Amino acid sequence: MEKVLAKTILPLVNDIEKYVILQEYINNRIETMRSFLENTKDHDKILEVQGAIAELRRFQTLRDQALEGAK
Repeated sequence: MEKVLAKTILPLVNDIEKYVILQEYINNRIETMRSFLENTKDHDKILEVQGAIAELRRFQTLRDQALEGAK
């Protein structure tokens, strides 16, 4: 992550109340996507949902990424 972007994101991830809400949203979206995965048979959709879950998992570590990038 670029240093300027990381510093821009720091206020979001350092506010614990907001960060907890963000994490709850991410977890909810992952569960929704996993449910969709269990019910779909379309291979292209499966790949799309897997990609979405992978990106959501990156958001779960956003705080760590921002702290590391801001150094």
